[in-house]
Amino acid sequence: MSEIPDSTAEGRGDRGRRGRSKRDRDAPPPKPVDAREAAREICLRQLAVRPRTRAELATAMRKRGVEDEIAAEILDRYDEVGIIDDAAFARAWVSSRHHGKGLSRRALAGELRRKGVSADEMGEALEELTPDLEEETAKALVVRRLRTETRATPEAVFRRLVGMLGRKGYPPGLAIRLVKDAMAERADAAEFADSIDADALADAAIDPDAQ
Repeated sequence: MSEIPDSTAEGRGDRGRRGRSKRDRDAPPPKPVDAREAAREICLRQLAVRPRTRAELATAMRKRGVEDEIAAEILDRYDEVGIIDDAAFARAWVSSRHHGKGLSRRALAGELRRKGVSADEMGEALEELTPDLEEETAKALVVRRLRTETRATPEAVFRRLVGMLGRKGYPPGLAIRLVKDAMAERADAAEFADSIDADALADAAIDPDAQ
């Protein structure tokens, strides 16, 4: 038996097509995208995640095709009203990363430089991070890490701790001395610590992670 076309369904399809076409015709045309509004939206989305430097926001807009002139206009305005403040960003970054991660001045300077912070703003932010404070922070890192090193040989512990400080930006001389002093206070590592020539190792600029 041959199938009889369902005129009712076909009619519904025609009406649906005609209805959609009519709605499309009646819908208002899409609003043109305002370049400045789009640029502001990009910045606000970036700032919603975490504070950003002027350079970071400029990079984000450039990647999304915002013209440099418009980007500069938006960023100048954000500077004026305090939405972005590279000096305040640098101070907060140094405080957070030093106290939270134990990073040294050298490591922090590298991070701020990569984020586009100027030399003057970077210098002001790092000003309060004195050598004494750096050493105190590094020593606390060693003491805390040493508590967890209960099974490895003294040689392995020494390499790990000096390497840990090196990755946080502390110079070899300071790292070697602090680890040696901390290990000298442990009965199971004192003899090894006494055999370490800290000055000679620092002068040789050893790779603490070398096996």
